[in-house]
Amino acid sequence: MLNSVCTGCILLTAMEFHIRHTWDSLPVHREEGLLMQVNAPFFNDPPAPAGPPGEPFPGLWDYEVVESFFLNSNTEQYLEVEVCPHGQHLILLLNGKHNLPLSFNADTKNKIWKGEALLPWRYFPQGINKMNSYAIHGSGAGRTYESLYPVPKEDLQEGQGPDFHRLEYFQNFTLQSIMGEDWVQPESDLWNLASK
Repeated sequence: MLNSVCTGCILLTAMEFHIRHTWDSLPVHREEGLLMQVNAPFFNDPPAPAGPPGEPFPGLWDYEVVESFFLNSNTEQYLEVEVCPHGQHLILLLNGKHNLPLSFNADTKNKIWKGEALLPWRYFPQGINKMNSYAIHGSGAGRTYESLYPVPKEDLQEGQGPDFHRLEYFQNFTLQSIMGEDWVQPESDLWNLASK
């Protein structure tokens, strides 16, 4: 019935459509990637980097930041993604490329920050099989380094400081675990060039 009023009703109907072809039946090719979402406490320490939000910022690791590393342990090629609550980001590839563009937005509210980044497939080396993530905040003696997969206490050496490039402590992870076992990672022009 049109224009009816329902008091106390809940509508649970949803429809989703995907346009995957042009008008003349050609497949649509879009830059796709992995959606990385951050939901973390906001310390605002240290203060925001001097760079504009939405832009790459060299040395971002010296600020409040969340970092994720995606590794091919056979080649030791990896993607490092750094994002901060003030909207700056940094992408590092093992071959030294950085300042790559990234669709990243961040928002802070009530001592929580949320960020969302679309990591293009071309940024990932082939054969990702391990990963690790870190959250860093604070200044001076209050600097805190948190790790998803930390170095075991028995492997620490006296006077050792944090080192996020200790690949042997990364843990098993595949992109297929998110995308599905039949998913095939697109080739990367960035990593193909780096291998030459």
